Amino acid sequence: MKNTYNLRSIAATAISQVLDNGQSLSTVLPDLQRNINDKDKPLLQEICFGVLRYLPKLEWFISQLMEKPLTGKQRTLHYLIMVGIYQLLYTRIPAHAALAETVNGAVALKRPQLKGLINGVLRSFQRQQTQLEERITNNNSQYLHPSWLLKRLQSAYPKEWQSIANANNQRPPMWLRVNSQHHTAAEYLDLLKQANIDASLHSEHPSAIRLNEPTSVSKLPGFDEGWCTVQDVSAQGCAELLQPKNDEYILDLCAAPGGKTTHILELAPKANVLAVDIDDTRLKRVKENLIRLKQHATVVQGDGTQPEKWAKEQQFDRILLDAPCSATGVIRRHPDIKWLRRDTDINELAQLQSQILEAIWAYLKPGGTLLYATCSIMPEENSEQIQNFLAKHTDACLNDGTKAGLQVVPSTDGGDGFFYARLIKQTQ
Repeated sequence: MKNTYNLRSIAATAISQVLDNGQSLSTVLPDLQRNINDKDKPLLQEICFGVLRYLPKLEWFISQLMEKPLTGKQRTLHYLIMVGIYQLLYTRIPAHAALAETVNGAVALKRPQLKGLINGVLRSFQRQQTQLEERITNNNSQYLHPSWLLKRLQSAYPKEWQSIANANNQRPPMWLRVNSQHHTAAEYLDLLKQANIDASLHSEHPSAIRLNEPTSVSKLPGFDEGWCTVQDVSAQGCAELLQPKNDEYILDLCAAPGGKTTHILELAPKANVLAVDIDDTRLKRVKENLIRLKQHATVVQGDGTQPEKWAKEQQFDRILLDAPCSATGVIRRHPDIKWLRRDTDINELAQLQSQILEAIWAYLKPGGTLLYATCSIMPEENSEQIQNFLAKHTDACLNDGTKAGLQVVPSTDGGDGFFYARLIKQTQ
């Protein structure tokens, strides 16, 4: 059966919804993927993620090839040209096929009169590609980040900012967390080898395995039986640092999609876990993960700034607060973050984090542990947040051998950017 859709026009539409309507790619793609064949979904994802990863570079190329950009109702065609250039630069699709499909995308977008223009621009790019690529190395487009974010990285990480920007622009590695209730990481590594999947253990995180090539979960041994979970190695640090114990009352706040909830229960299967998140839709993922791993937790929709509405009188032995943040540590997984975030978001998010931290502290038992975590690399959301909290709370002390928490930055072969601070509530 021949496909009745044009994949390139769908990709251009997705990119338009992100850049012009401010929607996240993870919201946009599931809707657009409904009407396309399963075998085409990876290519759609590859093109959308790739264009957003290399956006400034693609914009610059178009500015050199066209006197004025397509705007207004023709804006989606501008993104269609980007889709074409991306394929020529970064995919193995034969150039003639990439060109033909992209040009036909104009028909699918009901702009057949622009086929000639799109064909002309893409063919010009083919002819001038070498010279254009030589010239682009002299401007900020090469870093593939908005200028406000580059400035913040340069300020916070004067020696590391270039390697962080570079790591942000790579494809992320696929990490697994082995369920210790079923296998050790070494045992599961053997099962992967038997399934012809190349992988390696992490030297510090006991349950983490890195796949040499991302693969479908359907090929992972025992995935449906809960033998492993796809989770970045840095995110795995949260439950490890929380150190949950059986029979304790544990709160996982901002819990969706449930990777950390299930990890807590793998480490302490008899813990009483309450998983809370403000987003009802994303809580469905928490429930699905618990079912797959055959675990039990109480799952509640609630606002972290108002625990009195859902925590009742409960006091917790341990709290994991994976605070809402700028997600600047996971840009390589979500390249749209670079274009959806604004400079002003950082201080607004820091205020929200502070409100949640203040509100939930009262619900931690004396002697209890609160692990504050974010997938951000911004000091305002992380070390500065913790320093401010410690200055206000004489009953709080850090218990991780640091002055203001542990900051991990994204690395090409390692984990995402993450921050952790383990706070202990002192008994008066």
